Amino acid sequence: MNGENPMRKILIEKVTVNIGTGQPGEKLDNAKGLLERLTGKKPIETNAKRREPAFKLRKGLAIGTKVTLRGKDAESFLEKALAAKRKVLKETNFDRAGNFSFGVAEYIDFPGAKYDPAIEMYGFDVCVTLERPGARVSKRRILKSKTGRKHGISKEEALEFAKARFGIKVE
Repeated sequence: MNGENPMRKILIEKVTVNIGTGQPGEKLDNAKGLLERLTGKKPIETNAKRREPAFKLRKGLAIGTKVTLRGKDAESFLEKALAAKRKVLKETNFDRAGNFSFGVAEYIDFPGAKYDPAIEMYGFDVCVTLERPGARVSKRRILKSKTGRKHGISKEEALEFAKARFGIKVE
């Protein structure tokens, strides 16, 4: 038996892709159609959390859209999204909990996406959540329990995981 503990392995829990339009209507519908085309999944709307009169926003107004991907879909989408960034991320893209996020400025940078004149130029954010096996005990409904501090993922571990798994360079 090898000396590596299988519970220390880092896994991709989910990849969340979101587009914020700032207003409902045709812009939001175009963004939803774009996300559906890029991911192959049905997007949901995100709502404003508070009232912002300067931006003509009220609480509960649909201002964005997102899709959550898990498993093989998440990994394949993440490979393409990192290719759009030329596999270069900044160290500031990683947080202390070991997750990382980055933005793609224009959807036409995404491999396989073609420009559609009916849709405006949208960019999107990709948020990657990492976890270790056994992290479910802190999220389940029945017999919820805490996980130890050592079971968490540090920024350095997430950096090493991303470098090894996806071959990214960190600036």
